[in-house]
Amino acid sequence: MTLRFSDRDSPSLPLHVVAKPDLAVWLAQQPAEVRTWLNATGFDASLGDVRPLPAAGGGLLGAVIGYGEASARARGRFWLARAADALPPGTFHLVADLSPDDLEEAALGWLLASYRFDGYAKAKPGKARPEARLKAPAGIDAARLEIIADAEALTRDLINTPANDLGPAELEAAFLALASRFGATAAVTTGAALQEQFPLIHAVGLASPRAPRLLDLRWGTTGPRLTLVGKGVCFDTGGLDLKPSAGMLLMKKDMGGAATVMGLAQMVMALNLPLRLRLLVPAVENAVSGPAMRPRDIYRSRKGLTVEVNNTDAEGRLVLADALDLAAEEAPDWLISMATLTGAARVALGPDLSPYFTDDPAVVAGLEAGAKAARDPVWRLPFWQPYEPLIEPGIADLDNAPSGGFAGAITAALFLRRFAEGVPSYTHFDIYGWNPADAPGRPKGGVGMGARAVLAALPAVLGI
Repeated sequence: MTLRFSDRDSPSLPLHVVAKPDLAVWLAQQPAEVRTWLNATGFDASLGDVRPLPAAGGGLLGAVIGYGEASARARGRFWLARAADALPPGTFHLVADLSPDDLEEAALGWLLASYRFDGYAKAKPGKARPEARLKAPAGIDAARLEIIADAEALTRDLINTPANDLGPAELEAAFLALASRFGATAAVTTGAALQEQFPLIHAVGLASPRAPRLLDLRWGTTGPRLTLVGKGVCFDTGGLDLKPSAGMLLMKKDMGGAATVMGLAQMVMALNLPLRLRLLVPAVENAVSGPAMRPRDIYRSRKGLTVEVNNTDAEGRLVLADALDLAAEEAPDWLISMATLTGAARVALGPDLSPYFTDDPAVVAGLEAGAKAARDPVWRLPFWQPYEPLIEPGIADLDNAPSGGFAGAITAALFLRRFAEGVPSYTHFDIYGWNPADAPGRPKGGVGMGARAVLAALPAVLGI
């Protein structure tokens, strides 16, 4: 879906943003009927508390939203986006004394809160959600925020789409549509060529009737090289190491890494950034049938390293390995992988915070600043060298699922780093890709994680 601000010339009503410490002064400046109404309804400027302001004769005078205390605002983000869901239909403009960063957060949060995934349910009479629209506040780059929001909508749409309607072929169609939209070149490797050139991708997807493939997009002719690799497991049964039914309920989101890098690539191309972009997505379904990978099978990767499959449910790192080896051949200036890879990352950091791994201090500095500016939190975990022996089983070069269960996110990242040799700036994100409950600007369901932080970090990391 397209997420847009209201036209600047359209009539609009004021949406006042009032912090708790400022409430008394603000109330004193309002008409008596507004003070009476807000006192009667108990408005105390608590964070996210929204009140429409009635006009004489039953119309709408505007609205007010509480901005709370600074300590409360620090416990979340996009708080002002609550107004997008709480207000009746109409167009509003912000009346607020906010810093430029906070104003941008408010505007972006409103756009993101306007996202809907409603293509599968019939509209119920009288149950349609009202749409309150916002004029872009003066002083922000509205076009840039709309580009970012549109790209996030693409990511959410892909993750939210059920697996029966989004397998490897459908993900390929979305990938090719993205390439066509921005004049990028794209290639698809399948069949015998995939088996020969990308044996791990082929092995993971072999059990499904929905054929595996590698998707490859290139855009831009000058500037530093940015290569994005996203895990595109369109559904993950676990293979012969079958997941329990509860563990499969969210596995339509196992292509969240692919969806997120596709959204990030859309941002880069729509903003026409001066760089050379490459996007790689291994698209597979991890299914169960006669040809499925077996525990203790050993496969030779594209790089030549052999991998013992000690858990068929640790398939994401296998498909990423072949794609990373291809990416590393060009020695890009920044190589990034994103994947819904390990439960260990969720245990460590929960669903709202993405761990990332890198050895490059410039990337760390860029991401820390970018995450804060973009309100897209990330947290660095280490490529911890002493754990390297855990991914070396002895019978093969590498183990895809070390026994013991310790440091699962780190050992997975170490496994991937073996296939990104020669790229000092290699960075891996272990994302969740799903918002488990409605939050301001982030409806329950698929969500991008880390993409805005990367976008904000590009100038510092790549010098563009």
